[in-house]
Amino acid sequence: MSEGQRFQLGTIGALSLSVVSSVSIVICNKALISTLGFTFATTLTSWHLLVTFCSLHVALWLKLFEHKPFDPRAVMGFGILNGSSIGLLNLSLGFNSVGFYQMTKLAIIPCTVLLETLFFRKKFSRHIQVSLGILLLGVGIATVTDLQLNLVGSVLSLLAVVTTCIAQIMTNTIQKKFKVSSTQLLYQSCPYQAITLFVTGPFVDGLLTNQNVFAFKYTPQVLAFIVLSCLISVSVNFSTFLVIGKTSPVTYQVLGHLKTCLVLAFGYVLLRDPFSWRNILGILIAVVGMVVYSYYCTTESQQKASEAAAQLAQAKESESDPLISVENGASILTDGAAKAPGWNSNKDLQA
Repeated sequence: MSEGQRFQLGTIGALSLSVVSSVSIVICNKALISTLGFTFATTLTSWHLLVTFCSLHVALWLKLFEHKPFDPRAVMGFGILNGSSIGLLNLSLGFNSVGFYQMTKLAIIPCTVLLETLFFRKKFSRHIQVSLGILLLGVGIATVTDLQLNLVGSVLSLLAVVTTCIAQIMTNTIQKKFKVSSTQLLYQSCPYQAITLFVTGPFVDGLLTNQNVFAFKYTPQVLAFIVLSCLISVSVNFSTFLVIGKTSPVTYQVLGHLKTCLVLAFGYVLLRDPFSWRNILGILIAVVGMVVYSYYCTTESQQKASEAAAQLAQAKESESDPLISVENGASILTDGAAKAPGWNSNKDLQA
């Protein structure tokens, strides 16, 4: 199996793991929040990150991956920013209507495209832009119902979009700049993310729910779902860093909207959530956008790979040309030909 095939297989595996784990944790958390009344999402996320860090520490102890320290300021800044983006998204949901919150999530893709274009000079083809437009239109039809605006909610949504975009772009650039794997980056940034949310989580949740997370009655059933949610979160956090590292922040957001469509479908099938023709139409349009996006991403990546291979072959050929000429010259001299290819021994004697 070639290196390109192994990379494609790894990417497919990362995407599949991300979809399965994310849909699973959404269903688990929905039961925990809606059925059992545990509405402390930010605090729960801090527990997710703590369990993820402990799991990775055990994996490091078992030598399943290698610890690779790098710029501590970059790690700390990235971890705090990532944790803050999660808290801001939860605040955005609390201070806005569900429809406006969905619009906030939809805004992450165009914002990411804009930031990568302005600061990283990354180019998105017309086909990619159109496919992203189709995707966003479909998800918007399927999920956006009401749009109630307020100043505080709008500011929180803006901050949530910006911090999320920057954090996801940093996830990709840090892995490439410092040549660290997704596991190594997650292991080093997890403590900062967890501490950020662990400190701010009870305050944020109290602000949103008017309840105290420490005064909640933890029944065995609630504890069992919390443990299950934390275990699934290890796979979610790992696959998130893996997908962004192997693909791009935009592809990860496209995958996120696929998860949204799957959650809507599973909610209707398993939990009997209300479902309308508008939801069905939106999901179908979104799926078309995802298929078109995947097709052009694959086509363009293959085209870039073939161009890179051609340039590499041309470079190797140009490097080998002087050697070929020297060998030809040696053979000419051996045959007793009068003309030398690159130098003349008579001139050397005369000098």
